Amino acid sequence: MAAIGKGLKRRGRLVMQAVSPPRRNLDAIPGPRQNTDTYTAPRAPRLVESPVFVLSSVRSGSTLLRVLLNSHSRIRAPHEMHLRTLHVHLSRDFTADAMKELQLDKEELEHVLWDRVLHLELTRSGKDVIVDKTPPNTLIWPRLRRCWPNARYIVLLRHPGAVVMSLTDRRTDPDHEAIRAEVLDYGEKLEEARQRLPNVQVIRYEDLTADPEKVTRGVCDHLGVPWEPGMLDYGSKDHGTFRPQLGDWSSTIRSGRIQTARTAAPHVELPPRLTELAKAWGYPEGP
Repeated sequence: MAAIGKGLKRRGRLVMQAVSPPRRNLDAIPGPRQNTDTYTAPRAPRLVESPVFVLSSVRSGSTLLRVLLNSHSRIRAPHEMHLRTLHVHLSRDFTADAMKELQLDKEELEHVLWDRVLHLELTRSGKDVIVDKTPPNTLIWPRLRRCWPNARYIVLLRHPGAVVMSLTDRRTDPDHEAIRAEVLDYGEKLEEARQRLPNVQVIRYEDLTADPEKVTRGVCDHLGVPWEPGMLDYGSKDHGTFRPQLGDWSSTIRSGRIQTARTAAPHVELPPRLTELAKAWGYPEGP
């Protein structure tokens, strides 16, 4: 009987060790990985094969474009989703090995997560085209292309001087040098995307507000859906909450009406490179 009792106690200890989190001083915890070889996983199948991404700088009218597209019966354009900030954490050294056996790595796991988020939102909407218009996506467009080789893109431009002015007006105690640097970072990435991406359509915010029917007709052709006049009456549709970090929340967008784009004031100073980009994008000399 004593032997049986000892056996039961030992079994109990083993069960507790098996279900309890490991202590940090256990020898069983693997140390830092010694193998410096990297593994690149193949691309997993996607639930959404051809999503649409609006690439733009901040303060370039992307929320207006979003609500116009979201007013279409077949297009779901939700608030900014910030996919690039959704990360996967492989918390143990052996986790990466386990994922490798499944032909996955950290980047591809994140891609699978991003794809699932898009698919879930698309399924909930009952529509068949999804658009993500998060401006910082512009800064990671090469990764979006790796994730979705068949993605489609809309490059939305605005005169850099107007973007600088809008950011300056929006911020309390603005750092003018930092603002110009931020706009330049976006400008460089937009120019890269404009030149190098396939399946891209380039539009300008000023043209969108001046002739919204013409521009949205072109966007619909690019996306392979028929144009709908109800797109221009975005104020009659539900587009969710307008709030900071999810897009524009100003009185202009809340008005429900397309309003003429504000142009850059003559006094706005631009770095030479931003002036070059404005010219390359078809803007006349000067603001």
